This record gives sequence, structure tokens and C-alpha cells, in this order.
Amino acid sequence: MQNKTFNFYCDESTHLENDGFPYMIISYISSAWPQVRLHSQNIRRLIQEYNFKGEIKWSKLSDSNYNFYTELLDYFFASDMNFRAVIVEKSRIDNKKMDFTYNDFYYRMYYQLLHHKINMEYTYNIYLDIKDTCSYKKNTKLREILNVKYGNIRNLQFIRSHESVLMQLADVLMGAINYNLRGEKQVTAKLKIIEKLKKHSKYPLDRTTPKSNDKFNLFFIELK
Repeated sequence: MQNKTFNFYCDESTHLENDGFPYMIISYISSAWPQVRLHSQNIRRLIQEYNFKGEIKWSKLSDSNYNFYTELLDYFFASDMNFRAVIVEKSRIDNKKMDFTYNDFYYRMYYQLLHHKINMEYTYNIYLDIKDTCSYKKNTKLREILNVKYGNIRNLQFIRSHESVLMQLADVLMGAINYNLRGEKQVTAKLKIIEKLKKHSKYPLDRTTPKSNDKFNLFFIELK
């Protein structure tokens, strides 16, 4: 059997313990390695066509650039790329347990994100967004956790989000989920994108999707 390689571009949203937001979300966009360049070129072509400036981010979505974001969404669902996110309500994380910290739960989130979607017959390159000065420590810890469990992770490294439009795409999809969960209504373009995302995925954005749904997969961690 031919050994396939997949790239995972991971991102995080409102993941800090005391950032004032109710949900932690960790997600990835995945692509077969030979297709990464094609997808990147096609997205950059859209960027040029719409004269979009800077990084693609959920926070930048507005009425003036709605058409660009809707084409980006259409492209994702027409492609062979997949998206997965794990979501938890942070108020339910009990970090007062003995030998348990908020960071421990953060690493467990990453394990949950990847655990059910790694096929031992394939190899993987995993790229994570540099968020802060703790990235080196996170890299070391995640490498330790994932390499113990999976010997088929070929590469695990941090990159800056401006280096990958696929990582930027993950930010947009994750931002839509988070905005919807918080029930925000301020930006009409964002509400329209959320409705479009629901139609494309054929599932609500506030509950776990079927495990078999690879294209757009959500897993809400229920903590007692």
C-alpha cells in the first residue's frame, strides 16, 4: 500500500484560561500533502482577485469583503480539504484537581483533536500557530505526547499564521463556530457566513457532528 502523507494546520481560538471568553476551541485544516501547493495557489488567486490585504482572519470579515469570504468558504467545501474542531466550555474545566492544571487540559484537547483522525498507515506533518513565547515549551510537550502515541508523525513544528493560508482558513471556520456559540449579532456579514457554513456542512454549529463526517467535524467535550 502506498504511504500517503497529510498536512495538518492547527489553530486555537479563545484558548487562554482568563481571556474572558466562554469556549476553548482547537482545530485544524487538513490536506493531502501533494495538494497543499494547489490549494494555497488557488486561495492566493482569490486574494488577488478580491484585492484582499493582509492575513485572512475571522476578525476582519465585514460587509465590504463578504464576497471574498463566501468564495473562500465555497472553495473549501468544493476541495478535498477537511476541517475538525474540538470545543469545550471553559467554566467546566476543573483545574483544582490534584496534579492537574489548565495546561494539562489544553494538551488533552490537542490529543482529542488528532486522536480519532490519525491513520497509522499514513504519515503526517503537523503545523501549529505560534501564539506566544511559550511555543517552544508547547512544542516539546506536544511532541512528547504525540510521538509516544503515534510513530507516524514525521514533522511537528510551529509556524506563523502568515506563512500558511490554510492555517488562516482554519481561523475563519473556527471564528464562525465561536461567534455562533456566543450568540453575537453585531456584524451582518458574519451572520451570513455562519448561515452559509451551516448549509454547506448540513449540521448545526453547536453540537457534535457524526464521527464519520470527515469534511466538517465538530467534537464538543462534555465535562461533568
